[in-house]
Amino acid sequence: MEMGRPLVWCNGTLLLLLLSIPAVLCWGNEGHYAVCKLAEAYFSEDALLAVRKLLPDSAEGNLASVCTWPDVVKRGPAYSWSYDLHFADTPDYKCNYEYCRDCHDSSGIKGRCVTAAIYNYTKQLRSYAGDDSVSKYNLSEALMFLSHFVGDTHQPLHLGFVGDLGGNKIKLRWYGTETNLHHVWDDKIILSAMKRFYNSDLSTMIQVIQEKMTDVWSNDVATWKQCGHNITACTERYASESVSLACKFAYTNITAGGNLEDEYFLTRLPVVERRLAQGGVRLASTLNSIFAPHKRIAQA
Repeated sequence: MEMGRPLVWCNGTLLLLLLSIPAVLCWGNEGHYAVCKLAEAYFSEDALLAVRKLLPDSAEGNLASVCTWPDVVKRGPAYSWSYDLHFADTPDYKCNYEYCRDCHDSSGIKGRCVTAAIYNYTKQLRSYAGDDSVSKYNLSEALMFLSHFVGDTHQPLHLGFVGDLGGNKIKLRWYGTETNLHHVWDDKIILSAMKRFYNSDLSTMIQVIQEKMTDVWSNDVATWKQCGHNITACTERYASESVSLACKFAYTNITAGGNLEDEYFLTRLPVVERRLAQGGVRLASTLNSIFAPHKRIAQA
């Protein structure tokens, strides 16, 4: 299974698109940045070297700086094929994920969804040889897509119900401001936390999450990594967790047209922080596995 077409460089298009990303980060941009920044602390030496080698020069060695790139390009004509790869809507009220049932695009084509995309770009990155060998894939793009999609699978409403398009059709207010339920989970909860608790500083929020990973969730972090060697099973696990959380937390105690404030925010923020942490740990675990030296030796 290949997504769209083999990825190639197109007259510097990638570099120009990267340079067009706003410098201010405004599951929205902050969520994806956080997942990738949290992952960096768990990279093996081999993964760190490979990631830095594959990143475009404009990233200056910082994976987190380009983790929003797939959202930037998905609405443009050159990458419109990637739009449906950011989610996998599930049947209303089923509260579980099944690949064969749920992985399809908006036209019903099977095998085009976020979990399949993770598998695809993992497969592409496994062709990395650690030198200047030419690959039929654009591995820089594969790295950015994979990093982004691991983040997407950990946002509960990217696995939300098909009937409301993952909460996009549920219009409501967030502290009086019009939005929809999907955007509440994409960015409103994170932005509100930054403003209230972290002086609008994303790096401080990330640091606090890192401290929780060391102190509060230290016993859980090792279990988050567990997956064996089956990336397909891993992604289904992440997706199943997300839709379960969507049922338990995202869709509960809301009313279309209603106003969400502290009661919803303060009880959902811990879920969001934990999902950001899980996404970071699992992204690192995936990249560590991909770039492990013995994998490259076996392929050779």
